Amino acid sequence: MRIDAIILRELHMPLLHPFETSFGATTNRRVLLAEVHSEGLVGWGECTATERPFFSGESTDSAWQVIVQELGPKLASEQPQHGGDCPRIFRQVRDNRMAKATLENAIWDIEAQREGVPLWQLLGGVQETIPCGVSLGIQPSIAELLDVIERELAAGYQRIKLKCKPGWDVEVFEQVRKRWPEITLSCDANSAYRLRDADHLIGFDAFRLLMIEQPMWHDDFYFHALLQKRLETPICLDESIHNRRDALAAIEMESCRIINIKLGRVGGFSEAIAVHNAAQERGIPVWCGGMLETGIGRAHNVALSTLENFSLPGDVSASARYWAEDIVEPEITVSPAGEIAVPDTPGRGYEVRADLVERLTVRKEKIRAMELVG
Repeated sequence: MRIDAIILRELHMPLLHPFETSFGATTNRRVLLAEVHSEGLVGWGECTATERPFFSGESTDSAWQVIVQELGPKLASEQPQHGGDCPRIFRQVRDNRMAKATLENAIWDIEAQREGVPLWQLLGGVQETIPCGVSLGIQPSIAELLDVIERELAAGYQRIKLKCKPGWDVEVFEQVRKRWPEITLSCDANSAYRLRDADHLIGFDAFRLLMIEQPMWHDDFYFHALLQKRLETPICLDESIHNRRDALAAIEMESCRIINIKLGRVGGFSEAIAVHNAAQERGIPVWCGGMLETGIGRAHNVALSTLENFSLPGDVSASARYWAEDIVEPEITVSPAGEIAVPDTPGRGYEVRADLVERLTVRKEKIRAMELVG
């Protein structure tokens, strides 16, 4: 496919409610979008890097710089025929996976439109509805958290995930389990604990959690393997898994029994599929995590979640949980049964509201092809 233009945008979008994790609280999102034009078609990608380099080494500003200076010009100089060509095109640039995913996912979108098939089918998906869970940030009080959980259960969500950290864990779990003994419940520490906390973490077994997500260091397999040997509750790795090799290492070391796949964290659809396949071949279930995406990134998560081994409810929840007005139409909705119906239209399945995107844009840059030297 010929790349006619790449336009990078930054949008500012306030969240409906603050979202707090062990990293801190987020109230506004600086959203990076890539708009890729190719032979009359437009593909969209969203960068899931956060405003500061806390979840990963990338941030909004670093991703912008890498896309403008390196990845965008490289892509504009090529004629990729498949989204899977992007890892080759970007191979000289190390890491920066969230920046890479921004452009690669847009190419997959264009390819699906060109082939006249839904993106999820192009990826090899088989599920026409996907089960949804919800991720709840740390609240000002346990009473307020219980109110939020009650609202989300009434909305149909099949799994409740609680962000936790030292001082916001056992008492919270006790109160939630006392009120809802049978709900599917998990927790996510975002690396807030250390091995010295092992005895404390083993106490989480009492709450019959579906999983404990990334309890310790963001780059660790070894100490998670030691902890998993002592835990009945499955550990789920998130930040530690960057590619298929990491997934294989973690599974071989028995560092986890579940893997969270995030498109940005692994660098795009190509590597996400590879991680999914490696886990499936070894009997390890996966699910799709969220990064406070707009409808564009959320649409990509919906498509990814249709792959066969996405057998646990993910964090792909409704647009209305986060945004007063999303930038896609129709907005992504969750049924009373806690499911998203997968769209059957070509490409990502949700139209981008170009007028609203333009109105929310605070900076924009058109990227030119890389000049060849020599």
